[in-house]
Amino acid sequence: MHKFFISKQNINGDSAIIEGEDVKHIYKVLRLEEGTQISINNCDGVEYLAEIIDINKKEVKARILSELQTNNESPIDVYLFQGLPKSQKMDLIVQKSTELGVKEITPVITERVVVKNEIGEFKKMDRWIRIALEACKQSKRTMIPKVNEPIEFYHLLDLLENMDLILVPYENEDGNGLKKVCSNVNKGSIKKVAIIIGPEGGFEESEIDVLKKYNAEIITLGPRILRTETAGFVCASLIMYELGDLGGLY
Repeated sequence: MHKFFISKQNINGDSAIIEGEDVKHIYKVLRLEEGTQISINNCDGVEYLAEIIDINKKEVKARILSELQTNNESPIDVYLFQGLPKSQKMDLIVQKSTELGVKEITPVITERVVVKNEIGEFKKMDRWIRIALEACKQSKRTMIPKVNEPIEFYHLLDLLENMDLILVPYENEDGNGLKKVCSNVNKGSIKKVAIIIGPEGGFEESEIDVLKKYNAEIITLGPRILRTETAGFVCASLIMYELGDLGGLY
């Protein structure tokens, strides 16, 4: 069943209106017809079973049949803080992090980040949000992850106070692996996990020292050095497997 995310303002009683790019996708690509049942998400985690009742080039009208008891979100909240990479690598990071179930994605400007045009990076926000939305549809998520504007490294520190576990993959760490960390924590008490990934050039040692003061677990992901756009996927996948629902609950 096809899923569409629409604003809560477009849902009134048992009536729902789909607008924007989804309209063309419905009638021209998917070729859905009146009477087709679809899933509608109100962008706030509530989903409905609905039936298309009218299609035109400006909007698609649907009648809500029932509320769906659907929750495809992870039992743990994973917050990815990604050292801002070059080129369009952030597009891939947003897409795959959304598929994996990450709750929030925040680009971080660390010492070794190269930002030739910082204003240009902020203009990419709309694209990143669209990528997250499309990945959300594809992966059947219930909530759209929040994609935040890039922040400076020291602003990141203020966001770590409420985290239950802070993971920092670091190429110079070889004695503390993620397996070891997960075996030493009370898994039932971990609800909010921060993953902090360095940019292409890695972290400055001074940044690692600061993160240690915030009780961050400086970890290795294994003997091979991963690219910045790979490290976040791997770390998120492993922690979702150990503490979340990746791989199934049984």
